[in-house]
Amino acid sequence: MLQAHSSLRAFLGKYVVASVLAGTALVLVGNAAGAEKAKNDRAARLLQTIPIPVSTDNNTAGGLYSFDISWIDQTTGIYYLADRSNKRVQIVDADTGTFLTAISASPSFAGVSPPAFGTGTAGPNGVTTSGHCLFVTDAPSRVVSFDTSSFPPTQVSSVKTDPSSPNRADELAVDPTDSLILAINNADTPPFGTFIKFAPSTCALTPPLSPGADRITFVLPPVDATNGAEQPLWDPVTQKFYVSIPQIGPLLLSGGVVRIDPTTKMIDRTFPVFFCQPAGITKGPKNDALLGCNTVFDTAGAEWDANDANTAAPLQLILNLQTGRVDQVAGVGGSDEVWFNPGDGNYYTGSSRTPLGATTAGGGTVLASSAAILGVIDAKDQELLQLVPTYNVAAVTTGPGSGLHPSGTAHSVAVDAFNNHIFVALAANNVFPNCLTGCIAVYWHGDEDVAGQAALP
Repeated sequence: MLQAHSSLRAFLGKYVVASVLAGTALVLVGNAAGAEKAKNDRAARLLQTIPIPVSTDNNTAGGLYSFDISWIDQTTGIYYLADRSNKRVQIVDADTGTFLTAISASPSFAGVSPPAFGTGTAGPNGVTTSGHCLFVTDAPSRVVSFDTSSFPPTQVSSVKTDPSSPNRADELAVDPTDSLILAINNADTPPFGTFIKFAPSTCALTPPLSPGADRITFVLPPVDATNGAEQPLWDPVTQKFYVSIPQIGPLLLSGGVVRIDPTTKMIDRTFPVFFCQPAGITKGPKNDALLGCNTVFDTAGAEWDANDANTAAPLQLILNLQTGRVDQVAGVGGSDEVWFNPGDGNYYTGSSRTPLGATTAGGGTVLASSAAILGVIDAKDQELLQLVPTYNVAAVTTGPGSGLHPSGTAHSVAVDAFNNHIFVALAANNVFPNCLTGCIAVYWHGDEDVAGQAALP
């Protein structure tokens, strides 16, 4: 069922994407620099919200608060969200904006546990697809595969990235050429990645070799990851993996991206970046990749907070994966997941750590229930186009146990290139419609003057 309309999408999607790659520049207007383009281009706007039902496993005040990565399979038009609050993967039809189902795992996904609601041992976390296979990371240190040929998708197998670690397997990426997954354990010290083979026909996972033969550890030499490891990316051009490393060495402002050869399973290059702790990474046009800089620094190069004597200087970075050249895009708050959409030629950032929503308590900055942003960046011109309002929800850590829940941040974003619909998961709130138990906000961007573009719904 999930594959039912894949042929039509594949045909039309190739037409739309090809027109973009051939030179059709699709841009948004969100600031004065792009004002001259206003007559042709539309700004992103909210279309709808898709409510997320509460499962019987929910222990976060009866709502969606803790969630992680989202993913859209561009062939089938299916959206997946790793939902820790409900211990499910939520599944939505991206074509129609319709909630389809939620799937659990056996043993159950880890979820999050009160009162601390820590994410180091939580799950599910990462989601991605390859063909008819869905891969999901979880705790303790496991990767689970599902076959989407059936509906609901059927669990096939699960393997451990480390049988002795209680911590989560977090982000992951797939090399479809070699049928190889790279899953990252970010909460272990030192953090590490695990290579896992899978069978494309059955989605069955092969347990990694032990001890450590299928592992890459992010420690000197060649890289000293002192603050975890984040999103991996598979690049079909270079046939290499790239992994965001938030901090290399003792300096807070010094991060980087490592390149990994899937054959040798070794790091063969490190790209240093500064004033950015990269989390998300997404491949854009040419050889560029946008890094989701998770930390907001100030103009003096220190981490910014609401008591700062200096002003905030939030930015994102665009890294050329071949040359190492780095370009800055100023004005976008700290991001986690980021996404490139070839349908309109823009990058999108799930930016929840932003000065717009900062408050101060006890001498430090804490998350308040307040504005977050969906950043829109023109990938070709490398300029900020628009900051779209989303929403963060503060944690409740005191009072009756049934009302306790973690903070919920708008850090997860995925975009459908077929219709330019932008999906942002939101924690339970009474600001957005149909979101009292949590929802997926669906935004839209498109250009009415470009042949093949979907019209405003």
